Amino acid sequence: MESPPADSITPRVLIVDDDVSVTDTFSRMLRLEGYEVWAALSADEGMTLAQKHRPHAIILDLRMPLTSGLQFLRAIRAMAGLTHTPVAIVTGDYYLDEAQAAEIKTLGAELRYKPLWLEELVTLARELLQIPV
Repeated sequence: MESPPADSITPRVLIVDDDVSVTDTFSRMLRLEGYEVWAALSADEGMTLAQKHRPHAIILDLRMPLTSGLQFLRAIRAMAGLTHTPVAIVTGDYYLDEAQAAEIKTLGAELRYKPLWLEELVTLARELLQIPV
């Protein structure tokens, strides 16, 4: 696997998922690929990190307590400087109702399903960041 070029800006990725094993695993895998990664265990924490670090891409869980991934996505799309940040919603729910799926698409997010294996995660990050494979 080829890491991002050393002479370019290090791609910044934010992972937001209430499952610590997911955030730990995704973070570790992406750091090994050369990305700068922040992880949040709640949407509120993710908002704070997004505002502070201005990630180049966000990988987001759909089902979280208190604030869902969809609510987080709506909020990100309304934030100056983050309105066009590439977002992928990663979920273990294999059935989404049509309204949810349509809103995710309208808000410009990719949709992927768990589990994501190493190569799938790396490919997803590259697609979001528009890094040639």
